[in-house]
Amino acid sequence: MVYDAAEKLLYTGVLAEVTDDLKHAVQNAELVFVTYPAFLFRNLSKQLEPILRVNQKLVIVPGSGGVEREFAGLIAKGVEIWGLQRVHDIARLKEKGRSVYSLGRKSSLKVAAIPAQASQQAAKTIEDLLEIPCQALPNYWCVTLNPSNPILHPSRIYTMFKDYTDGTVYDHEILFYEEWDDVASEVLFRCDAELQALCRAIPEDLSGVESLPSYYESPTPASMTRKIRSIPAFKGIKAPMRKVEGGWVPDFESRYFTADFPYGLNVIRRVATEYEVRTPMMDEIWGWYTRQVNKQGDFAAKKWSREPGLNR
Repeated sequence: MVYDAAEKLLYTGVLAEVTDDLKHAVQNAELVFVTYPAFLFRNLSKQLEPILRVNQKLVIVPGSGGVEREFAGLIAKGVEIWGLQRVHDIARLKEKGRSVYSLGRKSSLKVAAIPAQASQQAAKTIEDLLEIPCQALPNYWCVTLNPSNPILHPSRIYTMFKDYTDGTVYDHEILFYEEWDDVASEVLFRCDAELQALCRAIPEDLSGVESLPSYYESPTPASMTRKIRSIPAFKGIKAPMRKVEGGWVPDFESRYFTADFPYGLNVIRRVATEYEVRTPMMDEIWGWYTRQVNKQGDFAAKKWSREPGLNR
């Protein structure tokens, strides 16, 4: 069951089956939707490679996170990859296993496919299925380089926790969006400008990569702060923190850290390196992140940063 914020029932449905047997779940499916965080992509791809057939479609929601590399085995096999540029809705749990709230259903969607010539069919199918107008993007770059979570989340986390050191304890669980400030907006604007410079350097049609100031209709950092603080679907979302004696500290095991930095911000950085585009603000954030996670004993960030760029 799906409800809106006012507790109005919007949709009901019956689950055909719930299973933890991956082969049984996907072997007869025309479309296989993946909503995993990006750090699980590679393992999932390896599990799916002997199962999926070339006439099946893998739909990644959202489709960023280095999909071209993480699902390289399936792509080489000939399985089509469809990626939504953004999620189609913002949902929050109402009753586990039974119901959710729909808090931010999109009025339109954009989708790209690998191979690119499948994008039109992907858009038509997604539009029919979700009953949301859907635009086909010219290539998968427009999904990979979408600045949503890969820039939005790291910009906020960096400015929120950049002065954190061992022993620092915060007196409350910070609201991620409702306490958003102009410093975060200024960093976001700098990262977004670096991304747009990268888009101009790539000899492809990247007109589908809309800047965040344009997307949020906020031409200045101050207006961006006001906008983000006011979005109803963002209300009540907490920063990635965990409770300790005396208060709260950053939760470095949160997907805000484990997905949005190595499989979001750093994907953009790696592409920028390939095209010789400077990204000083992103580099500063990435350097802070790697120092923090290495203190926690997590060397995944260093491993990622040594790997080659995306497989196109």
